[in-house]
Amino acid sequence: MLAENLESLVKKERLEGRKEGRLEGVEGTLRKLIALKFGEIPHWADARLEQASVAELDAWVAKILAANSLVELFDD
Repeated sequence: MLAENLESLVKKERLEGRKEGRLEGVEGTLRKLIALKFGEIPHWADARLEQASVAELDAWVAKILAANSLVELFDD
């Protein structure tokens, strides 16, 4: 029983680590794309990126090529 609980906890921690790593990876990629396209990231956009979910970040990555401004990119 203890071994099963420990194994379950390890799996849960590993899954959370993967999610966190994916979030950081997508956020980092989006930051690079924003900087290349629009220049320095303003504070308000930086705050949006830090609070975003993986789904939001993925949507913005898909939208960045068509966006003409940061406001347009982050427009929900």
